[in-house]
Amino acid sequence: MATLAGIVRRIRSEVGDLAAPFVDTFIGGDELSTYDLSEVNVTSVEAKVTTADPASTVELVEDTDYVLSPGEGSILLINPVYSPLRHGQTLIVRGRSEGMFTDAELETYVGDAMNQHTYGRTIKTRYRDGHGHIRYDLEPITLENLPAVEEPLVAYLAAINVLWTLATDASTDIDVNTAEGTFVPRSQRYRQLMEHISELQGRYNTLAQQLNVGLGRIEMFQLRRIARTTNRLVPIFQSREYDDTSKPERLLPPIDGDAYDDESGIPSPLYPGTWG
Repeated sequence: MATLAGIVRRIRSEVGDLAAPFVDTFIGGDELSTYDLSEVNVTSVEAKVTTADPASTVELVEDTDYVLSPGEGSILLINPVYSPLRHGQTLIVRGRSEGMFTDAELETYVGDAMNQHTYGRTIKTRYRDGHGHIRYDLEPITLENLPAVEEPLVAYLAAINVLWTLATDASTDIDVNTAEGTFVPRSQRYRQLMEHISELQGRYNTLAQQLNVGLGRIEMFQLRRIARTTNRLVPIFQSREYDDTSKPERLLPPIDGDAYDDESGIPSPLYPGTWG
């Protein structure tokens, strides 16, 4: 069974956005209460203040001794004993960084990838009801019942969307040329991201075609017939198994708009069952 955490780990591996531990040390000077950490999107932070004379170590409590800004990667000391950090005191912050994207952001990409990858697909289950009649249940595909072979495909599609976000950010970078002859090809990052998106999209398309899944899968549709006598569409119903005793389910396929609509405003005669 596919799990959200497992797909998020796959995405981080695909885009190289892995979590990393960090340790920052700040020496007090009776001036600062806010310190920028070496990482952003930080989690699992542990902070403590050590004093040389007399030697002591105090574990700080979040929201009592300090306030953490995970996205910005900064810590604000709010306890008057340590704010500002005194001479002889040292602040040690230990934690982990989620990387460029937080887990919550990646979960949004996974949701979008699931909607695209499983669009219009259901799982049909055959069962017998309390009256002994055979019924069929249509269950939407979710992470809980997603086939294991399709789990990498969802991760690939989500990783593609993540890379598009990075490419949008890199698209504003321009090459730098200086009078001294220095050349910095900043736009190369954008080109490399686009090349990797193309390769990853090709890998997803190849596997999706082999499994006939995703938005580009081959589907079978029913052509709608128009009655010659009434010029009206003949109703169609959902195809059913031979032993399915449920009531017929009416289908309402979309009708494409006509580019040749009469805009004269002259009403046409309407005779139900004959014209119209």
